[in-house]
Amino acid sequence: MSISVPSSIPGPHSPRGFHDLDLDPELIKVLDTLGYAEPTPIQRDAIPHALEARDVLACAQTGTGKTAAFALPILDELLRVESDERRRRIRALVLAPTRELAAQIAESFESYTPGRRVRSTVVFGGVPKGAQIQALRRGVDVLVATPGRLLDLMGDGEVDLRHVEMFVLDEADRMLDMGFIPDVRRVTRALPRERQTLMFSATQPREIRELASSLLFEPIEIAVDRVSSTLEPVSQSVYFVEGPQKLGLLLSLLDGDRIARALVFTRTKRRADRLARSLTREGVSAAAIHGDKSQGNRVRTLDAFKRGRTRVLVATDVAARGIHVEDIDTVINFDVPAEPETYVHRVGRTGRAGASGAALSLCAADEREQLDAIERLTRRRLERLGAPGGPPPRPDSGEKPAVVRGPRQEARRSGSGRRRGRGRRRSAASGPARV
Repeated sequence: MSISVPSSIPGPHSPRGFHDLDLDPELIKVLDTLGYAEPTPIQRDAIPHALEARDVLACAQTGTGKTAAFALPILDELLRVESDERRRRIRALVLAPTRELAAQIAESFESYTPGRRVRSTVVFGGVPKGAQIQALRRGVDVLVATPGRLLDLMGDGEVDLRHVEMFVLDEADRMLDMGFIPDVRRVTRALPRERQTLMFSATQPREIRELASSLLFEPIEIAVDRVSSTLEPVSQSVYFVEGPQKLGLLLSLLDGDRIARALVFTRTKRRADRLARSLTREGVSAAAIHGDKSQGNRVRTLDAFKRGRTRVLVATDVAARGIHVEDIDTVINFDVPAEPETYVHRVGRTGRAGASGAALSLCAADEREQLDAIERLTRRRLERLGAPGGPPPRPDSGEKPAVVRGPRQEARRSGSGRRRGRGRRRSAASGPARV
């Protein structure tokens, strides 16, 4: 049996601030210091049930504050019953689908923990195991992990899950997409039967519902936002432009200071690399992030983007799953996604925590079907925009959009730009046609 919480609209007795959530006073002080004024809907609905040791099945999209919704109740319990410093055991386990998401969850635990009284660590693949093993041997209360590396360390005898009291499965639908559900089941077989389980997923297809029924006991079901909904503060627009002209349009959009920090999505890893190189050649600070990059490269790239040293991050959907940067002002779909739900997840990367944001899609003629599916799912017609410097395109009439070139492309074409010795070579200047 499950109990559904159908709405996140607070009632007369619903908690309206973190002070009303019955959290440990030290946690409240930390949240005040971090500037957390009011809980988000998912936090307001999930935290009270999690504090009562109930299992929770929560459906909420990216950018709604899910990490704090499970991290704060875990820390509250660990602070109330502190571990023996001499025999620290893993009491809470958080599984995440990607290395980036696991690292950011671990950072959140560290930032929320008062006085470092709770010890946490993160393990994931792509890096040597030595430092992770040393951290585990020192003893941890909270372990954040990706499934593959966790199973590897369990096989090495370095991880003991027999004392886990609280288990979190984050972004379960992405676990399904990436083929991790068998690994998740292997991990859960090593957990105690008597435990609290919190499961978070942006979507709940049949496979996720079946997984939930096998892992959760009489869960509280919380649905904050439909997967088809996009955040209200985010303006959503589309430009109709054919593939060879997409780079020129993107450069025009990035010209000036209207877009301070952009996350650009491409369909494949190869296109992400090509687009990042093309933007860099045109004077735009850009970098690509995807699964073929080494972990060290991904960490450095994401850190540069967070710190503002990189203005544009070009990503594939899987790599972007763990990107949680608060001040991304614009998401750009260089390629319209094949699945409309993916569009919702992409848009969720901007307009976080109630801030405004923009989502721009560059739609070619062969992507119109995907665009129609997005508008049907979200029940929202994207605003049609004309390309900068050109007439408004009318794709429904079959008219071809105007060719759009970026400022530096146009300067080279007219001969007024500096060629830097590459005037006769197409290889360095032909990025737009190859992306």
